[in-house]
Amino acid sequence: MPDFVDEAVLHIKAGDGGHGCASVHREKFKPLGGPDGGNGGRGGDVVLEVDANTATLLEYQRRPHRKAGNGTPGQGGHRAGANGAELVLPVPDGTVVTSMDGEVIADLVGVGTRLVIAQGGSGGLGNAALASPRRKAPGFALKGEAGEEIDVRLELKTIADVGLVGFPSAGKSSLIAALSAARPKIADYPFTTLVPNLGVVEAGATQFVVADVPGLIPGASEGKGLGLDFLRHIERCSTLVHVLDCATYEQGRDPVSDLEVIEAELIAYAGLTGTDLSDRPRIVALNKIDVPDGRELADFVRPMLEERGFKVIEVSAASREGLRELSFAMAEQVAAARAARPAPEATRIVLRPREIGEVPFEVVPLGDNTFRVRGDKPARWVRQTDFSNDEAVGYLADRLNRLGIEEALAKAGATIGAEVYIGTEEDSVVFDWDPTIDSESTPIGPRGTDSRLG
Repeated sequence: MPDFVDEAVLHIKAGDGGHGCASVHREKFKPLGGPDGGNGGRGGDVVLEVDANTATLLEYQRRPHRKAGNGTPGQGGHRAGANGAELVLPVPDGTVVTSMDGEVIADLVGVGTRLVIAQGGSGGLGNAALASPRRKAPGFALKGEAGEEIDVRLELKTIADVGLVGFPSAGKSSLIAALSAARPKIADYPFTTLVPNLGVVEAGATQFVVADVPGLIPGASEGKGLGLDFLRHIERCSTLVHVLDCATYEQGRDPVSDLEVIEAELIAYAGLTGTDLSDRPRIVALNKIDVPDGRELADFVRPMLEERGFKVIEVSAASREGLRELSFAMAEQVAAARAARPAPEATRIVLRPREIGEVPFEVVPLGDNTFRVRGDKPARWVRQTDFSNDEAVGYLADRLNRLGIEEALAKAGATIGAEVYIGTEEDSVVFDWDPTIDSESTPIGPRGTDSRLG
């Protein structure tokens, strides 16, 4: 398996919240000292964090399933459960997080940037927190909520200022090795470079990052060769450098036609992804002029390329001729792009409070005296309820009534015995509706029971 992986699918599960505890304080001469059940601990979040020491998504291709720690249950004596351990997943700078249907969730740029991709479930309340003048010693506790579960796709787009593009064996890796301290694998056969190489270059007061995009050939944007897999790594580059081989012996190839082919592939890729590369300044590096035939060809095609508006520099990675001029030309374009960037705006958090009078649920008739109640709050209350405990079920009925669901069902035309679904279509709980029960005045009964449920 290669060491460099720039795509991975993650199956993420945040930690579940711990259940609350139903306990009564007991000691000598105080057999019923009151409820003392503690709350359950919160489940751990799953966090993606940009890490300077992470350069690949290989680890997530090997182990795509990740889960945060669960919260522990509460205990008697007002002891709350421990929170679940947060799971921090380091990702490379420039990682784009998308949903499985292609929606962009976040673009993680900058070391230290964090994204809570899945939130842990809340811990359930213990019976000490549920005590009230009406229920002085509840015989039940709330269950912890399940943590969020999500599948996401990670895609790495290299953070570089300058992208080197060109045919295989054009000398891109050799240029990076000559311009910087990077030491990529170099050989005299096509597709030697299988991963993008990065090198840091200094020219005067400007320091910038150069990336070698491997494997561009005709049809790369259609999936041929390696080009389509790595073209994404030039999307963030502010400057593109065409590295043209002036010493190739392949039939039908010359620097001008090579440039036209690569430009056509960049345009085709932009059409596929919607990333416009036409505004990126171009520099043409006529490489391998240390070869006699290469220098002659470079002198011949240079006026043709300059007529098209390109800045042309003749270079040789082997003899280092022209490298200083090339590095300063790249630095000039990078400095201009950085100066043109708008100043980053201060982060603003927009609070959108719920409108006054807005109902936190809706009642949807399903026909034949059947209704569905939709809403985050009633669905969450149902998930927290222990249906093996009658008092817990009665407590849920009181909460739903106070929220206004009873009145809404009556207005929607529900009659006694109506089937009421609460929750989503995939995960619902069915109730038989009996509006004659007065939940506010009817005695509840002993702990763990409810006289209204028979």
